[in-house]
Amino acid sequence: LMTMRIQIGLMISVLSVATSAGAQARVERNVVYGMYSGLALLLDVHHPDTPNGLGIVFVSGSGWQAPPGYGAVGLKESQIRIWKPSLLHAGYTVFAINHRAAPRFHYPAALEDVQRAVRFIRHHAKAYGIDGARIGGVGGSSGAHLIGLTAMLAAAGNPDDSDAVNRESTSLQAVVLRAAPTDLRRMAGGDGLPLVVSFMEVPPSGPEANQQAYTAASPIAHVSRTSPPVLLLHGDSDDTVPFQQSEAMHAALQGAGVASRLLRIPGGEHGPDFGSAQKNSASWPDFFGATVEWLDQHLKKASK
Repeated sequence: LMTMRIQIGLMISVLSVATSAGAQARVERNVVYGMYSGLALLLDVHHPDTPNGLGIVFVSGSGWQAPPGYGAVGLKESQIRIWKPSLLHAGYTVFAINHRAAPRFHYPAALEDVQRAVRFIRHHAKAYGIDGARIGGVGGSSGAHLIGLTAMLAAAGNPDDSDAVNRESTSLQAVVLRAAPTDLRRMAGGDGLPLVVSFMEVPPSGPEANQQAYTAASPIAHVSRTSPPVLLLHGDSDDTVPFQQSEAMHAALQGAGVASRLLRIPGGEHGPDFGSAQKNSASWPDFFGATVEWLDQHLKKASK
C-alpha cells in the first residue's frame, strides 16, 4: 500500500509539473518519497537544462531542527537556492529533501529518512534520467552530517522487503560536506553542542548506552577503505561546528586510503555561504566550483 501511494505521488507530481507550467517548468515539487505514521516525506527535483545523467541528493543544514510554525520555509527550500545554480549549470539533477527533525523526532529518524530518499531516488533513477549506480550527496552542517553518515554506512537493501524501494542500497558514490559535524562525541567548544544533544535526545556523557549512540551517529566512526570520496568545505572561524571536525574526518579518510580533500575557507563562518556577505570573500577559494569539480571527477567515472 505504501509503495502504491508513493508511486501515485510520483506520477501526480510529474504530471502536475508537466501540465501546470508547460515546457518552462524545471522543478517537481513535493514528491512523496516515503511515509512515516501518516506523515509524508517530501522532496523537490530540480532539473538542469542540459542533464549530464547524474543525480545529487541535497540536504540543507538546520541543526536537525524542524522549521517553526505554519508557513515556515521547509528544509528542502531553505538553502537549495544558494547551491543549485552551479550544480544545475553542470548538468546535475538535484533532489532536495525534507526529513523528520527535532524537537519531535530524534536520532535515528533523520538518518533513516535520508537513507530512504537515496533508496527512492535509486529505484526511480530511470524515470529521472540518471544513473542509479552513481549518485552523489551534498549537505551543509546537520545536512552534511546526515549525508556523511549515510555515505559512510552505505546500508545494503533488504532483498526480502515487500517494498521494492527498500531493496535498494543507500550507498553514495561521492559526497561534499560543508561544515560537517563528523564526530558528535567531540563537539565541545562549539555553539552546536546543544543542537547535537537535542538531536540525540541524550547527552554524550553518562551511561555507556549514550556513548555508544554518539559513536553510532558519528560519520568518522564508520570510515573504511570502501568509503566514497569526500570533499570537506569548512570555514576556520566557524563557532558552531569547530573546524577541527573536518580536519579529523580528512585525516581518518586519508588513513583509510580514501580520496579526500579539505578546502579551508579563511575567516569563513558557519552558514550556507560561510558568511561571505560580511567577509572579504574575494580571495576565498571557489567552493561552488570545487564542489562541481569534485563531483565531476568522481561521479563521471565509468561504473565499476
